[in-house]
Amino acid sequence: MIYIWLVMLIALNTCWLGLVVFALPGNWLIVITTALFAWWRWDEGVFSIYVLIAITLLAVLGEVVEFLGGAGGAKKAGSGWLGMFGALAGAVTGAVVGTFLIPIPFLGTLTGACIGGGLGAWFFEIMAGKKTQESLRSGVGAGLGVLFGTTAKFAIGVIIWLAVAVAAFWP
Repeated sequence: MIYIWLVMLIALNTCWLGLVVFALPGNWLIVITTALFAWWRWDEGVFSIYVLIAITLLAVLGEVVEFLGGAGGAKKAGSGWLGMFGALAGAVTGAVVGTFLIPIPFLGTLTGACIGGGLGAWFFEIMAGKKTQESLRSGVGAGLGVLFGTTAKFAIGVIIWLAVAVAAFWP
């Protein structure tokens, strides 16, 4: 019976992983679901404390990488702190708007986040008095940074998912 529950856990974690592309906390939902399962079935010893710590640390790493993606891309392109803030705010807003305007799963959200991050950095840099060319460079850097951050967070989510799947069925 434990194997049926484990297959259900892996299937649920697959759904959680898909949420990462929508800028939702899919990696954290994998960690929480797995930790709750480990607590519920602690006597079976399916997941060790080391697996739970490892996936938690990976989830933290994913958040840091995603957070620094847009802001770091803007900063690397020459943006100030206001443009970095604009990149973060624009990425979140763009992800929500892109989800509804481009109803293609994953693509709309990711495209919206990248465009929103770029526009946010560009707008805030213009408002700070920077020239159009400088602001545009910051916007492009922010958009590419958001793309990198989201992609990296998803890749880390795949590693978390794999770690749980392997630990679930490893003898």
